[in-house]
Amino acid sequence: MNLNNQRAPYRHRGFSLIELMIGLVIGLLATLAISQSMSVFEGQKRGTTGTADAQTSGGIALYNISRELKLAGYPLMPSGQPGVIDSPLECTNIAYNSSGVTSITPVSITNGVAATGVNASDSITIRYGNSASGGSPTTLDSRVGNVATVRNNLGCQANDIVLMNSGPDCVLTRATAVAGTVAPFTVTTVDTVGDLGSDFSCLGRWDEITYRVNNGNLERNGTPVVADIINLQAQYGISNSPDSNTITQWVEPTGATWAAPTVANRNLIKAVRLAIVARNPQIDTNTVTASCNAANFTGLCAWQDVPIGGAISVASPAPAINLSTADANWARYHYRVFETIIPMRNVVWSRETL
Repeated sequence: MNLNNQRAPYRHRGFSLIELMIGLVIGLLATLAISQSMSVFEGQKRGTTGTADAQTSGGIALYNISRELKLAGYPLMPSGQPGVIDSPLECTNIAYNSSGVTSITPVSITNGVAATGVNASDSITIRYGNSASGGSPTTLDSRVGNVATVRNNLGCQANDIVLMNSGPDCVLTRATAVAGTVAPFTVTTVDTVGDLGSDFSCLGRWDEITYRVNNGNLERNGTPVVADIINLQAQYGISNSPDSNTITQWVEPTGATWAAPTVANRNLIKAVRLAIVARNPQIDTNTVTASCNAANFTGLCAWQDVPIGGAISVASPAPAINLSTADANWARYHYRVFETIIPMRNVVWSRETL
């Protein structure tokens, strides 16, 4: 028998073309379903993480500004004589000389103006020194040229800002050298200024810090410090008189009175109210944010208006948050508004001498 001619009992076959096509279709459908699920999941994840990032950014921004606002006006200390003009905050005539200082006003708010591509976001400038002795004043006993003799140097160091005030007159200069281990002490200054008997104090390094919003960042003196910050709004909290610390009205930094306050009006400022708007950078396909409706306090609002006869004796409208000038799609983003009130404690503590 020839065994080579014996055929196998059955034939092995591969996939047919139809079976391959059906398999490919099933695979594509499965891939599409998985891709869509992953896309939805990724979008939800970005939305969640973006909201968390915005919340973190807003909190950090509010903390940074609040921390420096608490230092505003330090260490402009009075000599402690009620009824006498003895506080630098009362000076109406100020000579800055070679000090490099441009203002001793503790805080200034500049109202934002909307323009194409720019939100109407305020900016806030905070000024303070860093004297380790708190700027406690001593007395200028004598002066020979640029060398002043004082009763106590109170921690003065070279390059400190020196402030001398006599009644409504203040002069500033910069210390170049401090000498003496016991009284009398001498302080050499850049300028030959200061009347004998003036209150003499060293302010340390004088800082002028400006916070503003630019290109979606909170900037500190032009340097971005916090991302995803879209808007900053600020108002002055004022009292009826400089010797009162009760806030009677919140005012915008606008108009003839509050755009550039006089010394008398500036000393009525006892607090600053802030609103910071942080944005989730993930854009939505639909409109998710509405403009502020002040009547029922919905939408993108800073805080509720205070009615006449309420806790505040005079009407104090909330600032408007308008993001439409910078981005036509602003309503397709989610936002968080952070707000707080910061007392001007270095002004508050000087109440009895103002």
